[in-house]
Amino acid sequence: MRMKWIIGLILLTVLFEGSLWAQESQKPLTLEESIKIAMERSLTLHSATVGVVGSEYRRKEAITNFLPLWTGQYGWTRYNTPVTVGTVQAAVPGGAVADITSKDIFNFNTTLNQPLFTGGLNLANYRSAKIGVDLSKETLETAKRDLVLQVRVGYFNILKAEKFFDVAKQAVKQFEAQLEVTKAFFEVGIVAKNDVLQAEVRLANARQALVKTENDLATAKASFNILLRREINTPLEVVDILGYKAFPLTYEQSLEEALRIRPEIKTAQLNIDQAKENVKIAKSGYFPTINLLGGYNRFSDAITLQGDIANERWTIQALATFTLWDWGNTVFKVGENKVKVTQAEDSKTQLIESITLEVKNDYLNMLVAEKNLRVAETAIEQAEENLRMNEERYKYQVATQTDVLDAVVLLAQARVNYYGALSDFNVAKAQLERSMGRMYP
Repeated sequence: MRMKWIIGLILLTVLFEGSLWAQESQKPLTLEESIKIAMERSLTLHSATVGVVGSEYRRKEAITNFLPLWTGQYGWTRYNTPVTVGTVQAAVPGGAVADITSKDIFNFNTTLNQPLFTGGLNLANYRSAKIGVDLSKETLETAKRDLVLQVRVGYFNILKAEKFFDVAKQAVKQFEAQLEVTKAFFEVGIVAKNDVLQAEVRLANARQALVKTENDLATAKASFNILLRREINTPLEVVDILGYKAFPLTYEQSLEEALRIRPEIKTAQLNIDQAKENVKIAKSGYFPTINLLGGYNRFSDAITLQGDIANERWTIQALATFTLWDWGNTVFKVGENKVKVTQAEDSKTQLIESITLEVKNDYLNMLVAEKNLRVAETAIEQAEENLRMNEERYKYQVATQTDVLDAVVLLAQARVNYYGALSDFNVAKAQLERSMGRMYP
C-alpha cells in the first residue's frame, strides 16, 4: 500500500512538472528573449567567438619568437671501418698513448638559440597578431549586430502576418454578416438572387485570402524558429509590440553615431594598421639578424654516452647573419605591402561613403513609412465610416449590395495598409539602428 502511494506521488510530480513545462513552452516570447536565444544558439556567433580564441593563440605564438629556442639531437652512426673515438694511456709506467677506435658512434647535441635582434621582425609579427585579435573581436561584434537585426525583422514579420490574419478573419465575418442580411432581404423579396450570389462570391474570395494569410503566418513562424535554431514546427507565440514610437535623432545625429561606433569602420582601421605592420615585417629583410647560441656536444661508443671512451664539448657563439644580395626580393616585398596599405586606406574611405549612403537610405525609408502610417490611420477612419454609411443605406435600399461589399474590401485594405506601414516603420527603424552600429535600442 505504501509503495503504491509513493508511485502515485511520483506520477503526480511528473505530470505537474510536465504541465509546467508545457505552459512555459507556450509562453509568448518577448523580443529580448528571442534575441537572447538566437545569440546563445547561433552557429555564426559561435564561429566568430572561437575565431577570437584562435586569434589569441596566434598572438601567444608570436610571443614565443622573442624567447630562446632549445633543440636537441641524438643519433647513432655505424661506419664501415673503425674511426677514432678518443685516446687512452696504457696503465703501466711510461705507458704509450693509443688511439681508441670503434665502428659505432653515438652522439648527443643540444643548442640554445636566443634571438637578440631581428630587424623588427618579431616585434612587427607580434603587433600584427595582436591587431588580429582585435579584428576577430570586431568581426564578432558585427555578427552580433547582424543577428539582432535578423531577429527584429523576423519578429516584426510575425506580428505583421498576425495582423493581416486578423484583418482577413474580420473581413470574413463582415462578409458573412452581409450575406445573412442579403439572404434575409431576398427571402422577403427586397433584393434579387444576384445580390445573394454576389455576396457568396465575395465571401468565398475572403475565405481564400484568409487561408493565404494563415499560411503566411505559419511560414513567418517557421522561419523564426529556424533563426532561433528551434525545431521548425515548435509552437510559437510572440508578445505584440507593434506600435509607433517616433525616432528621436536627426539624420546628421544618426550619421555621426554611425561613423563613431560602427564596428566595420573599426575593422577597416585595424586592417590599415595590420597592413602597416606587414610593411615593417618586409623591411626587416634590410637588417642583419643577431643571435646568441649555446651548444653542447657529447659522443661515445656506448649507447648511454657513458662508456670508457667519450668526448664532450660546449660552445657559446654570437652570430650575425647578413643578406648581401637577394636580387631585390626585400625591395619588392616592401613595395607590395605598401600598396596593400594604400588599398586598405581606400577601402576604409569607400566603407565610410557606403555607410553614409546606407544611413541616409534607411533614414528616408523610415520617414516614408512614418508618413504612410499617418495616411493609413486616417484612411481606416474614413473606411469605417464609409462602411457604416453604406450598411445603413443598404438597409433602406438607398445603396446597392455592391456598395456595401466594396466598402468591406476598402476597409480591409485600409487596415492591411495600416499594419503594413506600421510594420515597415518598425523594420525601417531597426535597419536604421543597425546602420548606426547599435546593438539594440
